[in-house]
Amino acid sequence: MPTTVFTIANQKGGVGKTTTAVNLAAALAEKKIHTLVVDLDPQANATSALGIEKQTGKSLYGPLRGEGSAFEMITPTVYEHLALIPSEEDLAAAEIELAQGENYLARLRGVLEPLRASNGYRAIIIDCPPALGMLSMNSLAAADFLLITLQCEYMALEGLGQILRNVERLKSANINPALELGGVVMTMFDVRTNLSRQVVDEVKKHLPDKIFDSVIPRTVRLSEAPSFGKTIFAYDPASPGATAYKNLAKEVIERFGLKA
Repeated sequence: MPTTVFTIANQKGGVGKTTTAVNLAAALAEKKIHTLVVDLDPQANATSALGIEKQTGKSLYGPLRGEGSAFEMITPTVYEHLALIPSEEDLAAAEIELAQGENYLARLRGVLEPLRASNGYRAIIIDCPPALGMLSMNSLAAADFLLITLQCEYMALEGLGQILRNVERLKSANINPALELGGVVMTMFDVRTNLSRQVVDEVKKHLPDKIFDSVIPRTVRLSEAPSFGKTIFAYDPASPGATAYKNLAKEVIERFGLKA
């Protein structure tokens, strides 16, 4: 089965990108789908959320500069069927350095190509920095599908338009003409507020066939899990957050034909 590359991006911070990258990946792995998380955020939140210590020289910083390969950076996690390419602070320098090289938007695609060709993973999930800089644009150029996390809050839709315009630019410039919006994951849903429901309804109106039915609730347990270096399934498997990500994984498997 071919490898499918997803990038989880949004230029806003605090919208549940990393939480979704880590827990969606863990939920896919629980279904015996070989999954690789690529932590492309220099803050390395996905790395620590999977219980991995940051190590100098273990990110994609070297391979993006033409030094070493992505294979050398793969780190096993404690979860079966789930591996990680960690991040490190040095990756922040790549934001500046990438812009100075040739084919600067296609560098990540070239780095990930051997991983794709190996068919070792059914899904690769890239967690991006909270900005549409060089690293995020590289992830869009390398992906098959963009998954957008959108918090159920006022003004969330403004950021949605901006990232969709960037997708269209990459397609029309022939940098990644096959890139598609895979779906919108609504996060931080608060059942006590009308606003959460209104935002979900608004997105459904604009992108009816793209929004996932599974809505991620705003819960303390989801916020706490990363500080213990655990996925929600390891931290509190019976929580509403764990149930929501299991349901999201089922939708993703169905929508994109991912099978173990």
